[in-house]
Amino acid sequence: MFAKLFQKPTHPQSSPSSQPDDTQQTMASSKLAPLVAVHYGIPSTASTLAFDPIQGLLAVGTLDGRIKVIGGDNIEALLISPTALPFKYLEFLQNQGFLVSVSNENEIQVWDLGMRCISSKIKWESTITAFSVISGTNYIYLGDEYGFLSVLKYDAEEKNIAPLPYHIPPNLVAEGSGITLPDHQSIVGVLSQPCLSGNRVLIAYENGSIILWDVTQDRAVHVKGYGDLQLRGGAVVNFSDSESHTHLNDSLDNEETEKEISSLCWVSPDGSILAVGYVDGDILLWNLSASNSDKGQNSQKSPDDVVMIQLSSGDKKLPVIVLHWSSSKAHNGYGGQLFAYGGVDIGAEEVLTILDLNWSSGLSRLKCIDRVDLTLHGSFADLVISNSYKANHSNGTSFFVLTSPGQLHFYEYASLSMLKSERGKNHSMHASQYNSLIPTVEPYMTVGKLYMMGSEGNVLGSLSKAFSPTKQHPDKMLTGGSAKWPLRGGVPYQISTSECYTVERIYIGGYHDGSVRIWDTSLPVLSLVSVLGFEVKGIEVTGASAPISALDLYSPNLTLAIGNESGLIFLYQLQGNSYQATVTIVTETKHQVHHCLPQEGNYCSTIYSTLSSPVRALRFATSGVRLVAGFECGQIAVLDTGSASVIFVTDCISISKSPITSLSVRTCPTYHNPADKSDNETESASGPEVVFVLTKDAQMVLVDCSTGNMISSQPTHPKEKSIAISMHILDQRHLGEGSKSVSVTYSQHTEAQNEASVFIHKNQSGLPNAKAVESNFGHKMLASQILLCCEEAFYFYTLESLIQGDNNYFNKIEHGKQCSWTTVIKRDAERYGLVVFYQTGEIELRSLSDLKLLGENSLMSILRWNFKNKMDKTISASEEGQISLVNGCEFALVPLMGYADEFRTSKQLPCLHDKVLAAAVDADVNYFQNQKKEESALPGFVNNLIKGLKGDKEEQHMNNAKGRELVIAHLESIFSRFPFSEPFSFEDLELQIDDLDIEEPVPYVSSSQKSTGGSKDEATERHKLFEGSSTNTKPTVRTTEEIIAKYRNTGDAAGAASQARDKLMERREKLEKLSLRTEELQNGAQNFAEMANELAKNMEKRKWWNI
Repeated sequence: MFAKLFQKPTHPQSSPSSQPDDTQQTMASSKLAPLVAVHYGIPSTASTLAFDPIQGLLAVGTLDGRIKVIGGDNIEALLISPTALPFKYLEFLQNQGFLVSVSNENEIQVWDLGMRCISSKIKWESTITAFSVISGTNYIYLGDEYGFLSVLKYDAEEKNIAPLPYHIPPNLVAEGSGITLPDHQSIVGVLSQPCLSGNRVLIAYENGSIILWDVTQDRAVHVKGYGDLQLRGGAVVNFSDSESHTHLNDSLDNEETEKEISSLCWVSPDGSILAVGYVDGDILLWNLSASNSDKGQNSQKSPDDVVMIQLSSGDKKLPVIVLHWSSSKAHNGYGGQLFAYGGVDIGAEEVLTILDLNWSSGLSRLKCIDRVDLTLHGSFADLVISNSYKANHSNGTSFFVLTSPGQLHFYEYASLSMLKSERGKNHSMHASQYNSLIPTVEPYMTVGKLYMMGSEGNVLGSLSKAFSPTKQHPDKMLTGGSAKWPLRGGVPYQISTSECYTVERIYIGGYHDGSVRIWDTSLPVLSLVSVLGFEVKGIEVTGASAPISALDLYSPNLTLAIGNESGLIFLYQLQGNSYQATVTIVTETKHQVHHCLPQEGNYCSTIYSTLSSPVRALRFATSGVRLVAGFECGQIAVLDTGSASVIFVTDCISISKSPITSLSVRTCPTYHNPADKSDNETESASGPEVVFVLTKDAQMVLVDCSTGNMISSQPTHPKEKSIAISMHILDQRHLGEGSKSVSVTYSQHTEAQNEASVFIHKNQSGLPNAKAVESNFGHKMLASQILLCCEEAFYFYTLESLIQGDNNYFNKIEHGKQCSWTTVIKRDAERYGLVVFYQTGEIELRSLSDLKLLGENSLMSILRWNFKNKMDKTISASEEGQISLVNGCEFALVPLMGYADEFRTSKQLPCLHDKVLAAAVDADVNYFQNQKKEESALPGFVNNLIKGLKGDKEEQHMNNAKGRELVIAHLESIFSRFPFSEPFSFEDLELQIDDLDIEEPVPYVSSSQKSTGGSKDEATERHKLFEGSSTNTKPTVRTTEEIIAKYRNTGDAAGAASQARDKLMERREKLEKLSLRTEELQNGAQNFAEMANELAKNMEKRKWWNI
């Protein structure tokens, strides 16, 4: 049937590479600009955690400079640092939309979560050894290797992070605390004391010294250390088993005077108790209550000053690397859960220890209510407490545990209660494991492909309904069914109800367990569409659960073909609105129809079992009726999907029986004679279909898709021994207008026959009749080139070379590296290029026709990935240059070209910072219900202002936004000075009546507390305000010098008295206005309090997304 259709032309005189190529210039103008548009999964190099309890976001830092941010509703983002270095510190600026990281090279980076980029960064000159963000603010404490404590501030408006003047060198700390610090003592821990608005900071040094420093008074409030430890006769509590044993210690005299600190945390809401972990495995609880600060350093020690906790009775224990605390409401601030990693015997099983502690009767009578040792799922990496800021209804806690490699588990208090009653059993059943939306390891993904969906009319409309994102339940995918997964952060792109949603891209993954999953990838937030698997009651098919090895989708009628390692081929219909009651099982000799219960949605219609060899390639013919399958044994089969039958199965394509690597199908159109064509006839009709077959040993064969006969006289292959990667058929679209045809001579030879009336007829052998060739069609077909991509080189063949079995290629390009995967991408009909992936992880973009290098990059620079074996099975690409990749636990969708920009539309990207939620929290009057600030630590005028904001009822609480502004202003005044330069004193801030500027009514009215009078502080402030005036109306006699000194005026006494009289009149007017304004503020405060109560009641019944 095809003899003269592929008649050999004269050999081309020159290769296309020797001609000017306009397409090459066009491609060169388009830069290789890869961008990670979609990323799912936690990297295996994950090492540290940070949690924003208000926004509900979790950040995971890695050892290679990446930060994974996880929210709710399948929202995930990957932030990539310019340098591939580990992060040693990672913290959120809570509810502000910023994340602060510190790299191993001591570069401090502030990430803008809204823009997903670095907003500001600063390189610290010395090694950073301690780092802490003052909660609720944008101020940061930083300690270094030389013992310096510095303060940094991030200015969101200026987008700049910079150090502030306030810093404490170690010699000033030693002077202010009355101790001696050895030279070059690094700070190993720094914590802002809670509930004191940042006034005090705890500094822990390498030698074990602990100093609680007051930044407002520039002095040490507490000084603790192992040299100061007086445990003779004190309490040592051993929690080595289920019961605690407390005994009096009398054997510490011979121990070392220094004890190196490895971790620390506050263990009380008010910052009065500090837990410190040491490298020898001990844990000390230090009492830093305010009452102790009045005793002095040389006063008599109390048994409640310090308690030692021992998790093991052994002599050699692991250092206590991590300490975290979660307060328990049931203990009223005198207990909670202490999380410790370490402190157990060396060589013991790796566990996370949780102690439920209570010291309501005094620290020396510390009790351990219970102990739980959590068995970890891998090596411990980090831990973070994940209690929500409104999680006040429970007496327990919840937390995340990160283990290597990249495993994240979530525990809640209810599961710990069960663990206490089931000690010794497997703890994994009580943990909710993070499961990526696109699983790649459990189950293991064996094949994955990305498909573009065109406009298929009604079929696409039904697909859009079946793939509607509103049908998804992301929480179930993330938590394995748990409804208490705490991550709810981020705002996804909302599809308008009036907007017609269409599916543009889908991703299909096949798994080792025989299942297939389909995702809608049209938006940057992916959604799971369907999970396919052959499970029909009453029908058993041997090998149905074998690993998936190949798949292909025919998008016009949404038919999906799936092949597995057992040689079975499943045919699924993805219309989504049909019912199927039968399943047809087809073999070479049998055709069985099985009846089953009707199923709605995606269903398996046909199962083909022709060969027992694994399926290696699947390809639908252009008509969609025929399906071509290539097998491991080197045979191919053509299946009729319409009649559910096997058309033919060939013998081995090559003598070597090499596996089939690639299949491609092309349709040969035929033309009718224009003289005989009527008006109703079409100009062309579909002709025979040709299958291009490539084997693993680089042999290429052409097969007639109708008969199974080989069109090639013999397989074509390079002379060198090669391992084939892929095969691409390049026609005039790919080669460009400027490239000359390789069959010019053949075109001239047949030009005289262009207007001849020729029809294609089949002979008995199935090969084409030589006289049945339309010359123009033959010219177009033979103008195509075959690009053979092998591991070591690229080869160009003409199509007639394949027909004749000619092994001579007309162009060869050696790339010097082992190629792993290739694809042809395009921007439009005039821009094409070849993307090449190498086993080294390098990526190249080359022009077609001459394969000139246009750009290069690497997986390491894009994703920080190393190339892995069988990674090519899960690499897929669309013609627009969007590449999908899988590596370990990670899945990524990367547009390679600058013009492949559909995922870069900012309006469709999910927002990582919820501004509506942030504003709602700032307006929540109940936010400080369980986070009261200790008013004595604030200056008098700040306390008075807070009291005014509270209103006349004690149960009403300070507005968070205004309270936060006050705290920030308070910290700004402290940190904007040098320590010991001008001691900060609020007593110097006298408010004089002459300093008041009374203006007309201000639009903002804040609530104020009604005057109660009678208190000593109020009397003092009243005395200052009225400058000693009283109810006695008798004027005070003053000298001329006193009047001049008071009012800063020179001259005679009469002039000074006149000016004083004018000021008194002005003061009386101001006092009258103040009295009137006070009454208005009191009325406004009452109204504000009533409105706040009503708003609070309404907000309790509403969710934040309904605001």
